[in-house]
Amino acid sequence: MRLFWYAFGAFFLGLAIIGIALPVMPTVPFLLVAAWAFAKSSPELRRKIQEHPTYGPSVRAWQERGAISRNAKIWAVGAMTFGIAISFWVGMPVWVVATQASICAVVGVYVTTRPDL
Repeated sequence: MRLFWYAFGAFFLGLAIIGIALPVMPTVPFLLVAAWAFAKSSPELRRKIQEHPTYGPSVRAWQERGAISRNAKIWAVGAMTFGIAISFWVGMPVWVVATQASICAVVGVYVTTRPDL
């Protein structure tokens, strides 16, 4: 199982690295999954993620307190709102936009009610 968790962590670490270069793709959520998987397979890689100078504080804050920075909350809610607006603008069926808006509303409430970093 260690090999499975290592591969799983490596995959999400790869997605996080792509997210560094692509502004529309998040980085920290992928690092959180990678750190979780590495906790089961490679404590050294988990420690490296937690000690990263840029992303480590966000990862540790989530793992220790479930905290999300105010800036990340604003970006997350803004991106969800923008996505819903684009769906509406391009003429997606009303039921699709309503489903998307409902899911985003639940996620948005969850994100905004987490403690601040």
